[in-house]
Amino acid sequence: MTRPFQRALAVCASALVLSTTAFAQEATIRKNLEQRLPDLPRIDEVSKSPVPGLYEVRIGSEIFYADEQGNHLIQGSILDTRTRTDLTQARIDKLTAIDFAALPLKDALVWKQGTGARKMAVFADPNCGYCKRFEKDLVNVKDVTVYTFLFPMLGGDSPEKSRDIWCSKDAMKAWREWMIEGKLPPRSMGRCDAGALDRNIALARKHRVNGTPALIFENGTRVPGALPADEVEKQLVAARAKP
Repeated sequence: MTRPFQRALAVCASALVLSTTAFAQEATIRKNLEQRLPDLPRIDEVSKSPVPGLYEVRIGSEIFYADEQGNHLIQGSILDTRTRTDLTQARIDKLTAIDFAALPLKDALVWKQGTGARKMAVFADPNCGYCKRFEKDLVNVKDVTVYTFLFPMLGGDSPEKSRDIWCSKDAMKAWREWMIEGKLPPRSMGRCDAGALDRNIALARKHRVNGTPALIFENGTRVPGALPADEVEKQLVAARAKP
């Protein structure tokens, strides 16, 4: 057996041992947490964190940390003091990012301001007060195309309002008149294909959109909650900047 082959075999064996050890470690953490904390939601993933001896425990898009035995569960952020980077938030941003190009834009209301060169998407409920405030602030954002996915999540008459708006002769006009001026959309009396609303709800659930408004920019950045016009401008600029 040649020495190069022996070295390659040793490397493979070492890698196998490390992989097996890591798997066993993650299994131990998962088992202990699930047994000791029965009310804990289902754990989606256990993996090494950037800090030696600390493991990331992912539940949906929420991040927790545990020691090697799962004896302690930690909630909070890991800060890299050298770069002053919030590593936990960076991880969450990556987990919640949405591929803008893959969004079904045909199911959205479309509003264009100026050249419309910059693009963003919004999940919004017609009865959401923050959505109304955000809609008014959008008037001050230049050269943007906004795709609004009607997402009736607040209950009450949100589904009916969403349907009335979607089925209006000019849906975008009906939406903005309601959100900005408080003018009720005309009742939808005839036949209308409102299947887009069901697809929007499924899309929101797929991406764990739990509140409105939820903003998505071209680079995949996702921001929960309403932003003022100047902050939207910053996000739009960052989204079009070269990596």
